[in-house]
Amino acid sequence: MEPTDQSLVQLGMALKDKGYRFTTVTPLSHARVNARPDNAVARTLEDVFGWSRPFRSEMLPTPWLQLLTEAVCVTEDRGLLKSTVRFSSLDTLLLAHSCFPTKGADTVFFGPDTYRFVRAIKAELAASPSLTIRRLIDIGCGSGAGGLAAAGSLPDAPTVVLTDINPEALRFAQINAAINGIPNVEAIKSDVLGNIADAADLIIANPPYLLDPSERLYRHGGGTWGGALSLRIVRESLARLTRDGCLLLYTGTPIINGHDPFLAAVRDVLDAGRVTWRYEEIDPDVFGEELDRDAYLAADRLAVVLLTVNRNE
Repeated sequence: MEPTDQSLVQLGMALKDKGYRFTTVTPLSHARVNARPDNAVARTLEDVFGWSRPFRSEMLPTPWLQLLTEAVCVTEDRGLLKSTVRFSSLDTLLLAHSCFPTKGADTVFFGPDTYRFVRAIKAELAASPSLTIRRLIDIGCGSGAGGLAAAGSLPDAPTVVLTDINPEALRFAQINAAINGIPNVEAIKSDVLGNIADAADLIIANPPYLLDPSERLYRHGGGTWGGALSLRIVRESLARLTRDGCLLLYTGTPIINGHDPFLAAVRDVLDAGRVTWRYEEIDPDVFGEELDRDAYLAADRLAVVLLTVNRNE
């Protein structure tokens, strides 16, 4: 790990020891809250490291400001300072990720989808106590939240393989594994499973599922309605599951005149394999502002769904 990343690990551990907690909201909610006049300058640690507000240097203990500087994660903003990293809490984990606003091409996103994704993983693991997991893969890991949360929920420490095509995501994922003391973690740059050789007992993924005009890595799912990457993950994962292995895919889909195009497409893939599967809507209406875009003018709504696949051979 680079010295800059080691400094970020030390800062994250210090925040965790301090009892820092922050729940990250959607970008639109974040912008609305930050636009309030009283929120122009940070007054708390949550303002600095959660809301990404400008702060005065005396806001932070000197050793913390030094660690932030050594990590190259602080900039000047109209005579004030600003952290270019955020820390969000998720159950017992504290996770570093990109600051607000999340506009960069290599942004590492964290938000309500992350919380829903992890909740779904934990519910599935709790409902499947007989599932033996020695190796798990988190495809498109981002901050590593899914893989690290899954590992922390298991009685024995599995090998955790965190994959992403974004080097910044892999960097944050490794930092977060260190902050939270999660052992046996490998971070591998891979386009889906292209660079991953071995099978896994559990494969999880929370891929981008929107049609983003800027094609940012954390938002753009590709295809005609945003589901191309999700379908590819299903196809590649089926061949990589161990016997009795499980795939958990959390993704989104437009609902068009009551029709779910992702369900229709993925059913053809799954029915051709020797698997059992379940499909459910987690939230029927997310990212409503996207319905104003040309790509979704025919959609009634955008839903997030969970696909659970169990290999039977």
